[in-house]
Amino acid sequence: MPGFELFGAAEKKEVNDVLENGVLMRYGFDGMRNGHWKAKELEQELEKRLDVKHAQLTTSGTTALNVALAILGVGAGDEVIMPTFTFVASFESILNAGATPILVEINDTLTLDPKAVEAAITTKTKVVMPVHMCGSMADLDALKVICNKHNVYLLEDACQAYAGTYKGKALGTIGNVGCFSFDYVKTITCGEGGALVMNDSTLAKHADQYTDHGHDHIGNDRGAETHPYMGYNYRISELNAAVGLAQVRRTEEFIDIQKKNKKILKDALRTIPEVSFRRIPDEEGDSATFLSFFMPTAELSNKVVKAFSEYGVDAYWNYFDNNWHYVRKWEHFKDLRSLFPISDHIKNGMQNLKKLEFPQSDDFISRNISCLIKLSWTEEEVHNRANKMVEAIKSVL
Repeated sequence: MPGFELFGAAEKKEVNDVLENGVLMRYGFDGMRNGHWKAKELEQELEKRLDVKHAQLTTSGTTALNVALAILGVGAGDEVIMPTFTFVASFESILNAGATPILVEINDTLTLDPKAVEAAITTKTKVVMPVHMCGSMADLDALKVICNKHNVYLLEDACQAYAGTYKGKALGTIGNVGCFSFDYVKTITCGEGGALVMNDSTLAKHADQYTDHGHDHIGNDRGAETHPYMGYNYRISELNAAVGLAQVRRTEEFIDIQKKNKKILKDALRTIPEVSFRRIPDEEGDSATFLSFFMPTAELSNKVVKAFSEYGVDAYWNYFDNNWHYVRKWEHFKDLRSLFPISDHIKNGMQNLKKLEFPQSDDFISRNISCLIKLSWTEEEVHNRANKMVEAIKSVL
C-alpha cells in the first residue's frame, strides 16, 4: 500500500484506451467507445475477485458510504453505530444521510468492540458500521450475531481493507453492504474512486440508479430514461476506472509484497518483550497494509515515536492526537460546525458527545503505533528498516 507506488505500462494502456476514443463519461456515447467500458469492466473484475454478485463504482469511498446508507433506507430519526477510531468520512456519511452517529469503544482489534455495540443498540438503531481500519477486520462473527438479534443492518466500511478476507470470504461481502476506497493512498487506486458491493439484487438496482441522478438505465437512449427515485451524481469517470482496472488485476502482486514486507518487520519486533500486536481475528485474511503494535504505556509509545524520527524511520502514526482518524480531536464534529442547519433530532442525539469519555479507546490508541507497509521497498530496505525500528524501540526501554 499504496498502489500508486507501482504505476506502469498496464495503467498507461488502460488510460490511453479512454483517451484515444475520447469518451471520459461512464454512460452513453456508445458509438464512439470502440468497445471500451472501463467502469463496467472494473465492476465485473471486483465481482469476480470478491465473489460477490454486485459491485457499483462511485467517485470515492465516502460517496460509496453515502450510497450504502441511502439504499439501506437510513435517514432522519435513525441511528448508526460507528467506532471512535476511523476516518472522518464515517460520521460525514451518516450526517449526510440525516441520521445520528453513535460512537462506541474499540477493542484490541482497533475496531468496534461487540460488547460496546450491544450496549449502544436502541430502538432507533438502523445500522452497525464496523470499520476495518489499517487493513484488518473487526470481530465480524460477534457483530453479525448482534445485528441478527436486533434486526439491524451490518454495513462494512472496508475502505482501508481491500483484498482482506475473513474465514475465506472477502471483507466487504460479509455484511449487507460493503464499501471500498480507491483513492490515491489505498491498496489499489483509481486516483479518486470507490465502490460498494452487495449480494441483494434490489439493493444493487437502487445503488445503480442512486449514483446517477436516479436514472433507471433501461434502454439505449439516455435521454429517454425515467427516474424511479431521486439520486445524485456519484459517477466515477472512465479515466479513473481505467487506472483502477489495471490496478485490480495486480491485486495478488500487491498483497504478496505487503505480506512479505510486513512479516519481516513483525518478526523483528517480536524479539522485544514489551511490544504486543493488534489482535487480528483472522491472521490469514490480513491485507497487510499496516503493522500496528502497542507499547505498554502511552508514555513509552510517545518515546518510540520520537525515537523513530531520530533513527530515520518514516511512515508511521500514533493516532491519539490525529484530527482525521480519532474522536479526541474531532472538534468540528462535536460542535456540529456545519455550513447548513442541522436537524434537531441529530442535535438531540449528539448533545452529550462532548462530555462522553472513551477510556478503553484512549488506552488502545494512545499506546498504538501503526506503520505503513510500502510496496516500493526493496528487501534490503525492509531489513534495514526492521533493524532501525528495533534499535529505536530498545533505545527508550
